[in-house]
Amino acid sequence: MAVSSSTMSIKKVLITQPRPDSDKSPYFELARKHSVELEFFPFIRLEGIPSKDFRKQKIDIGLYSAVIFTSRHAIDHFFRICEELRVAVSQDTKYFCITEAVALYLQKFILYRKRKVFYGADGTNKSLFDVINKHKENEQFLYPCSENQQDNDIISWLKANKCEFATPFMYRTISNDVKQVLTKSEFDVICFFTPSGVRSLLENFPRYKQNGTRIGAFGNNTSRAIEEAGLTLHIKAPAPETPSMVAALEKFLSSNKK
Repeated sequence: MAVSSSTMSIKKVLITQPRPDSDKSPYFELARKHSVELEFFPFIRLEGIPSKDFRKQKIDIGLYSAVIFTSRHAIDHFFRICEELRVAVSQDTKYFCITEAVALYLQKFILYRKRKVFYGADGTNKSLFDVINKHKENEQFLYPCSENQQDNDIISWLKANKCEFATPFMYRTISNDVKQVLTKSEFDVICFFTPSGVRSLLENFPRYKQNGTRIGAFGNNTSRAIEEAGLTLHIKAPAPETPSMVAALEKFLSSNKK
């Protein structure tokens, strides 16, 4: 995790995701422990691609033996499309997920123990590739993703390893209007979770200046988007010691007090 050497008083943190449903979320325990105010506001929203538009991609889901999931949204829209098109997913289908949390979300749609579900050890693309590499022989991969946000690292790896794969677009990412939340308050830390969230910031504020705001990122692609935008990254997850954004924030806030 990258941490600035200079300390500052952290009072307000913006999480660019919806507010957790449960009051038991570790975010709230973090806020109590460090006496910081958390605000939640999603910078993006997802819109499902209608099944009639999906058909135009001419991808036969039934021909693929394995599916790669990097988010719960991808799982939602994959099974939505399958239901709308009345595609019966084989019980032998293998699922490769970026994290254990994403893998466990499959329980909403499948009998988890009867399927073959794999996930990366630490939430990084590398750990995902390590798992896929062990089981990739004779598999045909589907990588469902957003129309305007594909993980090029995953696509590059699949190509480099001569995997048979398709990247069906099942949803699209749309920027929310975030002007009100960022003009009414000044945040000491803003945490991003997708490259689309970073893009939303720049679409809302084309001349955005960081002005000392600490920025956090979850995922390599999000980190890259922040750096490509010319912004300074201070908090980075996942990492071996900080597998989640909550853990990365905990480490950052603790270091900042010293």
